[in-house]
Amino acid sequence: MNIHIQARSFALTDSLREYIERRLRFALGWADDRLRQISVRLSDENGPRGGKDKCCRIQITFPGAPSVVIEDTETDLYVAIDRAADRAGRSVARRLERQRDYRQGPSPATTPADPITLSLR
Repeated sequence: MNIHIQARSFALTDSLREYIERRLRFALGWADDRLRQISVRLSDENGPRGGKDKCCRIQITFPGAPSVVIEDTETDLYVAIDRAADRAGRSVARRLERQRDYRQGPSPATTPADPITLSLR
């Protein structure tokens, strides 16, 4: 899994980097071979003033398809990372399911196998 992590307006520690990688591997590890790249951008909008301003933005790039972008803002950076990673896992699952359904065409359950014939007497 190719993960790029950037921190804006604060230093990115090794423990924070490891935490992000562990959360993304847990949420997206099952789809590793279908993803091109994952970019994570962390920011602290208000700096030392505090408030609900820690932002985690995850962009997931697919080969031959548009990217998925997830963003979450919280007071705690770790909570923002957790929520964004969980949402990213669900979004990737939906995207890949849609791609699979599109390639396969309509499912057999939606098309009748035997047309029903009505006879009127």
